[in-house]
Amino acid sequence: MKARLTAIALLVALAASAAHAGQSCEQKPLSPASLQRGLDLAQRTHAALDAAHQRDGTRVVVLARAGQDLSAHGLRYSHLGWAYRLPDGTWRVLHKLNDCGTAQGQIHRQGLGVFFLDDLWRFEAAWVVPAPALQAPLHAALTEGERPLRIHQPAYNMVSYAWGTRYQQSNQWAIEAMATMVEPGVAEREAAQAWLRFKGYQPTRLTIRPMQRLGARVGTAHIAFDDHPNELRFADRIDTVTVDSVFAWLGRSQLAGPVQTLSLPN
Repeated sequence: MKARLTAIALLVALAASAAHAGQSCEQKPLSPASLQRGLDLAQRTHAALDAAHQRDGTRVVVLARAGQDLSAHGLRYSHLGWAYRLPDGTWRVLHKLNDCGTAQGQIHRQGLGVFFLDDLWRFEAAWVVPAPALQAPLHAALTEGERPLRIHQPAYNMVSYAWGTRYQQSNQWAIEAMATMVEPGVAEREAAQAWLRFKGYQPTRLTIRPMQRLGARVGTAHIAFDDHPNELRFADRIDTVTVDSVFAWLGRSQLAGPVQTLSLPN
């Protein structure tokens, strides 16, 4: 059984290897131990989400992973997506990924196994449960409609300006998509961002020095700073959408419950 799981994991990892959430494009194979731990985290997360469904009918959560070490910026998680339950009990994740080595991104629907097989920095899952009144509209949009996809901007920038429309990174797409899912009249990015401002969303402000910006930009297709207002950029202030800021906002605005976590032992 263990050998079979490893083989399945290898196939899954190969299928997912061309897309990342702002990670490097090094073709570094995952070790068998990492593959097994990724699958274990996915299975445990599935069990926890199923328990929430049995307890209170949860069908949608905002699910995050720690794919990169962002502790230098005071951040714990790197990437999030919308996880939703299908009638057969399967949990799927709708999220945006960067096409490796390019400045383009695409929306993917994946299982939990693939979501947690992305060369994780830390084997930890985190999620928040949207408020009960939002569960039905979110679930309907995620399973039946195209609204979350219409607001997608393919031009990808890992540190895109939170209130800009030239680029769109993964976490930015996720919250802009939320606006389209809960507010039927929202169909454009400008309207989605207006809704986010109205609801009190505040992006993370990163401090990135000129030489850091230059080093990140040179030879890296998916990082740019030219969409940030000059008065912020030249003061080394980069306002972008992070998982930590999204979780804090959803809790503060009572649009979702507290952050729940699940970690594998070391």
